[in-house]
Amino acid sequence: MELLDKLNILADAAKYDAACTSSGLDRSGRPGTIGSTTLAGCCHSFSADGRCISLLKVLQTNVCVYDCQYCVNRRSNDVPRAAFTPEELCELTMGFYRRNYIEGLFLSSAVIRNPDYTTELMIRTLRILREERRFGGYIHAKAIPGADPLLTRRLGLLADRLSVNIELPSSSSLSLLAPDKKKEAILTPMGQISQGIAASKQELAVYRHAPRFAPAGQSTQMIVGATPESDRHILTLTQALYDRYQLKRVFYSAYMPVSSSPLLPVAETFKPPLLREHRLYQADWLLRYYHFRAEEILDESQPDLDPRMDPKCCWALRHLEFFPVEVNKADYEALLRVPGLGVRSARRILRARRVGPLNFEGLKRLGVVLKRAQYFVTCSGRMMTGLHVSEDGLLRHLVALEAPALAGPVPEQLSLFDSAV
Repeated sequence: MELLDKLNILADAAKYDAACTSSGLDRSGRPGTIGSTTLAGCCHSFSADGRCISLLKVLQTNVCVYDCQYCVNRRSNDVPRAAFTPEELCELTMGFYRRNYIEGLFLSSAVIRNPDYTTELMIRTLRILREERRFGGYIHAKAIPGADPLLTRRLGLLADRLSVNIELPSSSSLSLLAPDKKKEAILTPMGQISQGIAASKQELAVYRHAPRFAPAGQSTQMIVGATPESDRHILTLTQALYDRYQLKRVFYSAYMPVSSSPLLPVAETFKPPLLREHRLYQADWLLRYYHFRAEEILDESQPDLDPRMDPKCCWALRHLEFFPVEVNKADYEALLRVPGLGVRSARRILRARRVGPLNFEGLKRLGVVLKRAQYFVTCSGRMMTGLHVSEDGLLRHLVALEAPALAGPVPEQLSLFDSAV
């Protein structure tokens, strides 16, 4: 098979893997090497100077021994199969890098023969890139569950970031749709990677030339919408992964119908839950940067995120007793709870009020966007002049800001003020 044909097959097969959004580390170029990384290096995003920064996202092979019902590369699926040799993939990566097409490599793989053999193929590829081609650019590698821990460690010493896909939000769904995979086989390498990263940091603190193990951390991905788990279940699992394994990111992938299995939603009528995926990312942001906990965002009485509003607005409407927040006195944690106030705005407020009291005009000059925040804050004890809105009107207004088409009558089952007042 021609190299270009392999690239077409294996790059297309990798499109369902969520790539990392940031390289997460700085590594300058060194004499005798090619490539470097910066903290702003991203996949399919834009840098400060307007450049589109991308990775070659590809599989080592799409030949798989597993038959996961949700996967396009499952062994029972009749699709063209291909496999790169380590030398072929290195040649492609270096050629694309020299042409400035890419700034790094995102390498994943189906499981050919067994996890150990697949991991060895990936290690050979990365070893040639790092040691023979002297490639210093960014590399994200997918660790293969079930592989020998020594192989996973060797992979982590060659890659900048590792990830292990948790695939589905519950062990019961995993057993049903991917009987060849076990929860323990996924969580074990996650724990190994987490411990390896911590040990590497300790070694580097003593000896700066110590080998670096996955210096950009680890991430994971789960499929949303293929199984019946609630958003509350997903966020609780996400919180546990952050707490236990110190993951950099959890990625959510809206299920795309690629199978006619009776265990999955009917492809002809199923629409990928893209809005749900978006809301989960917003809630994930609250967990990582706004000091929320999963149990605060959703509970048993409300197990799913409201599609009409972002999760922070929903939390605020359920906790009106917390508001209004006085911007001249509130601490950082309280400011982060205000809808419309981000991390940057909260820090600007804290710095600016050291000089003198802030009013709404002062907030605008700081760059604070008030279209949501104005309903939840006071300046020197006063609301914004001329602002009059009922509780029900506030709900409608917040919905209209994000989804004007949904700003009609509030369905009874979605009314948030029934439990807020």
